[in-house]
Amino acid sequence: MDAPSLESKPGSGVLEAWAPLGLLDFAPSTPLPEVGKQGLTPVRLAWDQGRLREPQPLSAEHVPPSRMVLPRLVDCHVHLDKAYTWQEHPNLSGSYGGALEANLREHSTRTVACVLQRGERAMERAFAHGLRAMRSHVDSGGSGAEPSWDALLTLQQRWRRRIDLQLVALVPLEFWCSAEADALARRVAASGGCLGGVLIPPCGSAVVTEQLEVLLRLADRHNCGVDLHIDEADHGPAEGMVQLLRALQRVPVQVPVTCSHASSLSLLPASCLARLAERMAAAQLSVIALPLTNAWLLARAEDATPLQRPQAPIRQLQRSGVPVAVAGDNVADPWFPGGDFDPLALLAASMPLTQLLPWQRLGLAPFTTAPPAILQLEWDGVLRAGAPADLIYMEGQGWSDLIRCAPQRQVLVDGHWQSSPGARP
Repeated sequence: MDAPSLESKPGSGVLEAWAPLGLLDFAPSTPLPEVGKQGLTPVRLAWDQGRLREPQPLSAEHVPPSRMVLPRLVDCHVHLDKAYTWQEHPNLSGSYGGALEANLREHSTRTVACVLQRGERAMERAFAHGLRAMRSHVDSGGSGAEPSWDALLTLQQRWRRRIDLQLVALVPLEFWCSAEADALARRVAASGGCLGGVLIPPCGSAVVTEQLEVLLRLADRHNCGVDLHIDEADHGPAEGMVQLLRALQRVPVQVPVTCSHASSLSLLPASCLARLAERMAAAQLSVIALPLTNAWLLARAEDATPLQRPQAPIRQLQRSGVPVAVAGDNVADPWFPGGDFDPLALLAASMPLTQLLPWQRLGLAPFTTAPPAILQLEWDGVLRAGAPADLIYMEGQGWSDLIRCAPQRQVLVDGHWQSSPGARP
């Protein structure tokens, strides 16, 4: 079947674009493709009945493409329940404490209708920008918990054919030792979600270890993954991570354990960090780095620009074999006033903060292949024969075009082009 006939069939088509070599899986008989200095290769992608056909590299004699292509992407740490609340509940101090205070005020005002309205807006933006899956943490204690869960479970079902939405119960760690813990765990398990909590210094006591052990046993019993807000701090380096590793030694689990933030690990001496990273890899932990919110909140002082901004030490963790993803976290809420559920804008904004290099495999993986692996999605995001025809097709011939401004794009879902911001008619 040739390209013109593919383009004339519904759910089928063909495009030519620059694609990262690390996201292409060619047939063994395919000649070695030409690869530019930016790790991109010109390729022809065809699809039929919503599935990709074998990628074909373009020859050096072929006219170079004018656009780039990526798989639809995954944001593995967001907060849909509080998105777009900055206007009514701003955190004008920009501090962690100010964010928490404003968050608690906002939480008490929640209704199913308002969370559903904000969540619908977020899902629409995420879908149009090219996201195929998200994991949202949900404030799961207090008066706003029930409305938040009701609204997000509705969104999960409403959007299930367009965006895979996972939910995490976010509560104080001690909640998992309460009488209400099992009921919430059952609800989370029914949604296919994870149990969560917050672990920031000071957290070195035996009581915290016991709380973690209770959480791990509960998660294992209900077959729920664990995703913790851990070490989101500019002091007490790795206090939470040390506690988690201690608890895992006592209560080994079969479910995946994810560590979101891990910011204060960067404050450790290099040798201590290397040893800790090796222990994390041995415990099969995954890390989700959240550079935008961390850069905004942590190490803030009224009269000084911070000289060190704590963030997950991505490359050191990768070097030890710890999978690391980069995610967007907060969008226009008391914790961070920016964002728009745009994975390309997240990549562009994160590059100067993390100094990751997208033309290197490990520099691009936190945005492309690591997120679906951490969320245990069926598709790893690699473009190969039989993979979903889910693509982001955008203006540009190299990474500079993508990073310097949010590019115009078209989004392909199940072999069909969607209407999206800046899309060509």
